[in-house]
Amino acid sequence: QVQLVESGGGLVQAGGSLRLSCEASGSIFSINAMGWYRQAPGKQREAVALITSGRTTHADSVKGRFTISRSNAKNTVYLQMNSLKPEDTAVYYCYAVILTAARGRDDYWGQGTQVTVSS
Repeated sequence: QVQLVESGGGLVQAGGSLRLSCEASGSIFSINAMGWYRQAPGKQREAVALITSGRTTHADSVKGRFTISRSNAKNTVYLQMNSLKPEDTAVYYCYAVILTAARGRDDYWGQGTQVTVSS
């Protein structure tokens, strides 16, 4: 089974920075893509950033402030968050598209890590 575990969330003041990490573990053949979603209180879950082997995408709301990256081993994805704003407050969820023998290509989600930005 595949598990995604996020870390790095916490409490910061506006203008501060956090770096989220997500490590994928299990019987992984390959990881095709990893990314981050977030869900703020009272709002729908939204895509934040996605990274494949050669491309990255970032939501307009975080462009210039957040940067997604991936380790050489391709089992860990990071989200460097700078110039944080109160509106960035949300639970951030790791997402991955992973190929396994048991399920083939499938989507996986972490349990989320809370990011709270105070004004």
